[in-house]
Amino acid sequence: MLILASESPRRRELLGSLAVPFETESAAVEELAALPDPREVPLRNAERKAEAVAARRPDAVVLGADTVIVAGGRVIGKPRDEADALDILLFLAGITHEVITGLALVRKRDGFHRSWTETTRVTFKPFGRAEAQRYLSLVPVLDKAGAYAIQEHGDLLVDHIEGSLENVVGLPLGRLQKELGFL
Repeated sequence: MLILASESPRRRELLGSLAVPFETESAAVEELAALPDPREVPLRNAERKAEAVAARRPDAVVLGADTVIVAGGRVIGKPRDEADALDILLFLAGITHEVITGLALVRKRDGFHRSWTETTRVTFKPFGRAEAQRYLSLVPVLDKAGAYAIQEHGDLLVDHIEGSLENVVGLPLGRLQKELGFL
């Protein structure tokens, strides 16, 4: 049995596209917001989520995932409110940032543990306040790292990406499918 330690509709949809039967269960762990290396944040959060659910379901393979944006050497998480979302978008305008997803597969019964990260580079178009406000009027972003969803009117913000589009949405499928094949 595979359990997705997330209630994210985006992750459920992406995982469902692999035609692998799974259940979802909330990990209900406090996420880390900062570490000396910002690229470690999503990996550690994914491991914490997977471990929390695996402790309750030791025979299942549990998938934990966490996605963050890294720009200017700092982690940009989910916006606190609409004003913060606007500030985040204006900060990202015209620059390249990294979307980093940490993934962890854990099965307590036999000590199985695999974890890794996937990075996609996203370059935003240069835009101003009016364009950012228009985007925010179209897309609810308070539950999205970086205050945007590439799959929802992303063409208004994004110039180009280098790497996995699914990673930017929240669950890189390529390596995940290979890792699940080992089970």
